[in-house]
Amino acid sequence: MTGNDIFDELFVLEVANNHLGDLQRGLKIIGNYAQVVRFNNVRAAIKLQLRDVDSFIHQDFRQRDDIRYIKKTLDTRLQPEDFATLVQAIREASCIPMATPFDESSVDFCCELGIPILKIASSDCNDWILIEKIAKTKKPVIVSTGGSSLKDIDDLVTFFDNRHIPLAINHCVSLYPSEDCDLELNQIDFLHSRYPNHIIGLSTHEYRDWTSSMLMAYAKGARTFERHVDIQTEGMTVSPYCSVPEQVDTWFKAFHRAKRMCGAPGTQKRLPPQKEITYLDSLVRGVYARRDLPAGHVLQDADVYLAIPLQQGQISCRELMRGEVILKAVPKDQPIMIDAIDSPYANIPSLSELIYHRGLPAHSLIARAAKAGASGND
Repeated sequence: MTGNDIFDELFVLEVANNHLGDLQRGLKIIGNYAQVVRFNNVRAAIKLQLRDVDSFIHQDFRQRDDIRYIKKTLDTRLQPEDFATLVQAIREASCIPMATPFDESSVDFCCELGIPILKIASSDCNDWILIEKIAKTKKPVIVSTGGSSLKDIDDLVTFFDNRHIPLAINHCVSLYPSEDCDLELNQIDFLHSRYPNHIIGLSTHEYRDWTSSMLMAYAKGARTFERHVDIQTEGMTVSPYCSVPEQVDTWFKAFHRAKRMCGAPGTQKRLPPQKEITYLDSLVRGVYARRDLPAGHVLQDADVYLAIPLQQGQISCRELMRGEVILKAVPKDQPIMIDAIDSPYANIPSLSELIYHRGLPAHSLIARAAKAGASGND
């Protein structure tokens, strides 16, 4: 899978620091979500966050318990070999390992781990030192656009396009958690219009519903989706912006439902199923002779009338044309059959066959006529 196709219908399950610095908890998260992914037959990446903690946090602030981001980063620190174990577990679970590197050293570490897709967080979409480092890997990138300016996104898209690096663009509202009124799903339309050659996605932090936004986002054209995920364990509370396995299961099912409801891509005319065609054919009026029509007669509007049912082999209002020549005599009130007129439809085998297979079967008409005749003799 190459180019932008790698992002198409890709689910990104963001573990963030929810491993809590515990390798076994991280492995349990991966195992639990791998089961949900497999059961719902979706393609998913399980995403880690990577920081070179020693350089990422200034030494003068490492003891500051009052700065939540710093404290959480320090409290949930894993060793490089632990991340390697998690990445291997993701691969063995038939998911795609993915990571958000927050510094240049972590980009190098992503390459060491063989991670195939990188993420640029909303907070870093104008951190050009980091972006340039990421671009040098030539790996496909997903960027979240929460809080960014239009120029930030334009510059980022131009930068990656000029380097021919696949880039997916996630609409994102960086509010943790997000209320329904915060979602701004119409931004998916905007991103689609402005960047038509890129996969557009939705990274969401809502916490009340795992169905509605999926249905709407998919219908608007979002094709990659991201949520933070966690598991419930004794003695801890899952953050409200994180989803647990049963909620992600609902989310995946909403995706499949959205696909069924949306059907064919909006870039082409859908192909109606045969049962729909058959149903509509049953509502089409057939062409009947208003009077006896002899062979050689040139058909005019006054010679016919339209009525249901349409019978197999009979021309309908769709095929009726003035000036056609009657090839076989047609009695009054009888259907005008396709082989009874000099029609272009009769000379094209595929069209003629279609006409002979639509409408009410001839044997049904014969049976009804016989039954009516029998009733008349009583």
